[in-house]
This record gives sequence, C-alpha cells and structure tokens, in this order.
Amino acid sequence: MKKITITLGVLLAFFLTGCSGSDGYDGLDGRDGADGEDGVNITGSIYEIEGDFSINNDYSLYYEFPKGPNDVEVFESSIVLVYILWDQTVDTNGDAVDIWRLLPQATLLEEGFLQYNFDHTFLDVSIFMEAEFDIAILDASYTDNQVFRIAILPAAMASGKLNKSNINDVMGVLGVTEEKIARVTL
Repeated sequence: MKKITITLGVLLAFFLTGCSGSDGYDGLDGRDGADGEDGVNITGSIYEIEGDFSINNDYSLYYEFPKGPNDVEVFESSIVLVYILWDQTVDTNGDAVDIWRLLPQATLLEEGFLQYNFDHTFLDVSIFMEAEFDIAILDASYTDNQVFRIAILPAAMASGKLNKSNINDVMGVLGVTEEKIARVTL
C-alpha cells in the first residue's frame, strides 16, 4: 500500500509542477492597412426653416435634407420630429422665450378645425396645413413667416425616457445649442 501511495504522490507532484521554459519568440507586427473612408454622422441634427404657406405651394413647405460631408445622413430608421414655433412669452428678465409644439398641432378657429402636420422620407420632409374650410380665408398670422424646427435622431437615441414633445430635451440629447442650429428661409 505504501508503494501505491508513494507512486501516486510522485505522479501527482509531477503533474502539478508542470513544464517550465521560455514562452517562445514574439511574432512580427503586421503591415498597417489602407485608411478607410470617413464614417457618416449619426449623431443627429436640428434644422430651422421659415416659410409662407400659400395657394402657390398648396399650403405646404418642402425641405430636402442637406447632403454635404458634414451633414447628418438620414436613414429610413431615423426618427424625424417637427416642431412649430407656436408663440413667444417673456421670462422674468424680460427676454423673449419661444414656445415650441410638436407636430401634428391642431387648433380650433371660428372657421373650424385647422391642423399643421408633416410627413417625411429619408430624403426630405413636407410640412402642410389641413383644414375643414378654405385655408385661403385664414389670417396671415397662420400662414406667413411660419418657423419650424426639424429634429433628426438616430433610432437608438429616440428610445428610453426621451420626452419627444419637449424640444429642449431633444436638443439636449443631440448636444445641439441654439448657435448650432442651421437656419434656412424657404
């Protein structure tokens, strides 16, 4: 029995000590590959457009997304939100404060129901007016010099607890300040 115990002990010691020696030679570094093309900007952006609704444009404003190297690429999966500058108020310092509303935005007038709405593709956005009455009878305050902000968000950014109805929350998520908003008059 002593022989078996000693033999097992020796074998166990042999296996536990393992082998030792050098790790071998390090290989040579490979060649650097060719530089790839610049990636696309998927951070999102906000554009501000101003225009007049008229019978000549069928009471709609059309905006094609810019296609420059520094512009945001819009994908079919991107989230496009449109806000209308609905009103302005004054803060305690006497400074003007914009009031933005997410489209679609409806209001009830004496003439009937009026709605600002939009549709979009990954190429453009169309903002239009819909009404239960002839839009031509509207006061110019509803049709002229209308200001809209178009927010483009990657789908991944739009999930979670983002309050899409609050333009300030959307701007915060995108890291966009007032100074960085591209402004276009149609």
